Amino acid sequence: MEQFAAGKVLRSRYRLDRILGRGAMGLVWQGTDLYLERPVAVKTVAADLLALPDWRPTALARFEREAKAAACLDHANVTTVYDAAVTEDVCCLVMQLVDGTTLDNVIDCADDGRLSVSAAVSVAAQLCSGLSAAHAAGLVHRDLKPQNVMVRTSGVVKILDFGLVKVLSNTDPRLTMTGETLGNVSYASPELLAGESPLDGRSDLYAVGCLLHHMLTGQPPFPGGGVADLVTRHLTASPPRLADWGVDAPAALHDLLRALLAKRPEDRPDSAAAVYAALAPYLPTPDPGLATRRMPPEDPRRPFLVPQGPIMPR
Repeated sequence: MEQFAAGKVLRSRYRLDRILGRGAMGLVWQGTDLYLERPVAVKTVAADLLALPDWRPTALARFEREAKAAACLDHANVTTVYDAAVTEDVCCLVMQLVDGTTLDNVIDCADDGRLSVSAAVSVAAQLCSGLSAAHAAGLVHRDLKPQNVMVRTSGVVKILDFGLVKVLSNTDPRLTMTGETLGNVSYASPELLAGESPLDGRSDLYAVGCLLHHMLTGQPPFPGGGVADLVTRHLTASPPRLADWGVDAPAALHDLLRALLAKRPEDRPDSAAAVYAALAPYLPTPDPGLATRRMPPEDPRRPFLVPQGPIMPR
């Protein structure tokens, strides 16, 4: 398979423009759909990975599985898959290019690196909405982290990169790549870190709890330390309370966060929909006056003050 480079056109249609990110399976590019004249995101499998004769069949099988599974999802809070190809010459996944910024940038822009309760809940609730669709389709993300969550200027939260999804209803253990690190340790569930199988949606709910903790306190539940130390703490240590960080939040929200961060899946809420319902009372109150006020698109407050409100012309 040829090396990918900026300017290369895949399938006589998708031009690769610049690299957006790198992952375990390859590169994510900002590209252009030359036929429809619209920007797209293109995920390509690493050429050096495919060059390994023992890994190539596994990598291609896994990529094809990912494309088909992701294409089944149709939800406002999940990136849309447009096209895919798994052939001898091209191995790519073409997706919606999401405008906005990643959640880690939103947190960095916030005062003291912390979001308000209503803002943090707005993100977490939309994550749960998208995850409810994925879990209903038999998928689990397994790699939720701030860099995999986009906040659009319209206020919509998008879950990125179902690159590590697992088809729960028809899992073939031969398609799991030995030695590959699954998920970001700071937000990974105990059962994921322990290598338990099969995983279900409650593993993602633990990650939602870690993200909610990070948004409210400015830090994940177990900040700092090396990988081994983080794994041990996820497996054995009780997570700190919000009050320990000086966060003033309703008692019921404290209790929900503690339940999300429970060590055993059976001690967590049983579905993303249930978590959404628990978060709903703390969502921001809509402010119609702000909907027609011109605000800078990079203003991190806008998505939570005017969720899904119109974008005013410059």
